[in-house]
Amino acid sequence: MYLTGWTVALAALGAVPAALSQSRGVAFAWMLGVALLALLDAWLAPRTATVGVRREAPTSVRLTEPTSTRLVAGHVGGRRRVRGVLRDAWQPSAGAARTRHRFDLGPGEAATFATAMRPTRRGDRHAGPVTVRTAGPLRLAGRQRSVEVPARLRVLPEFASRKHLPSRLKRLREIDGSTAVRLKGAGSEFDSMREYVIGDDVRAIDWRSTARRGEVLVRTFRPERDRRVLIAIDCARQSAARVGDAPRLDASIEAALLLAALASRAGDRVQATAFDRSERARAAATGEQIMPLLAEALATVEPSLLEPDWPALLRLAQSRVSQRALVVLLTTVDTSATDSGLLEAVAALQRHHQVLVASVEDPEVAEMAAGRDDAAAAYAAGAAARALLEREAVAAQLRRLGAEVVLAAPDSLAPDVTDRYLALKAAGRL
Repeated sequence: MYLTGWTVALAALGAVPAALSQSRGVAFAWMLGVALLALLDAWLAPRTATVGVRREAPTSVRLTEPTSTRLVAGHVGGRRRVRGVLRDAWQPSAGAARTRHRFDLGPGEAATFATAMRPTRRGDRHAGPVTVRTAGPLRLAGRQRSVEVPARLRVLPEFASRKHLPSRLKRLREIDGSTAVRLKGAGSEFDSMREYVIGDDVRAIDWRSTARRGEVLVRTFRPERDRRVLIAIDCARQSAARVGDAPRLDASIEAALLLAALASRAGDRVQATAFDRSERARAAATGEQIMPLLAEALATVEPSLLEPDWPALLRLAQSRVSQRALVVLLTTVDTSATDSGLLEAVAALQRHHQVLVASVEDPEVAEMAAGRDDAAAAYAAGAAARALLEREAVAAQLRRLGAEVVLAAPDSLAPDVTDRYLALKAAGRL
């Protein structure tokens, strides 16, 4: 049973004149009468079991994109007309709006109601119970029950960095020679011979062909295709730290998605893994199949309060890629790398592969390092400057091991990683 606002209004309406006349008996009698009417109205209300409900929810949606679920209500028993309200409950992060829907159903009738949604977090968003309220003829009270109608909406990563994909594809076509622009000496796979022009690298001259033809010829190269790219996303403790409005892990996922989209268009074979002490998600495919698989796999990955097991990742990489590959580690570069085993893992991987280490940089630390307004700001600036120096020292160690290092703000990490990938491809280092 539930009471409507009309019941409360009637009770308050009778209490005012009773208070003015200072007669408690009148007020008590009025409220008792309202309560009896409410009980009678609830008794006369149709049973909630006469209303059947089911949900129709989409399978998945990208983060921040609008969608809607449908709630279908039908009159499944009795001859009386049923009026009332349905409440379509979801987790708060599902972003459901206007979850209450009024219905008026005759025998055998059905109605469909849409609940607009705009999720605010990725992952699986689960529906709550559907509350069914049937109103009595006086609209003072009614009957209520909650029905479990399971539904799940998978919220995929936003992939906001896809806006950078067209410009990187253009650059890729230039490197690959699909456009009129040919980069001299780029790549490591032989493409064709052509006449020498001023500005060509003399090391590309083919002296045997030059002697046969009687004119200077140079070899042109194109980036090798069918390379291996292994993307490893660190979802351990430090990935939970928030940089701006989102955790570090979200920026790493954006970088993984953009790199996978570009590498798959370049004809490379892409594998991705999310790990902490063990593997949390995995995706592997060629061509355009990698993107839906990767988005689905990374949708439910959340940071864990564990330290990363870099030796375990090393063993995993050795089991996944037998040929030379580009191994991209999306992690955090700071002083903890010396104790966690990151440096040792990079050194071991670099012996057989090309390693690229990418880390999210907090812009607030640089802002703190520039602050000198008062004593507190000066102390904070000193701490920030020390943190920046320590991070650069770790980055320098990684570079001495032969690894490429990318340190960038959350919005810049994805395009910077793909730019470094293109530079390595153009140089024939994959």
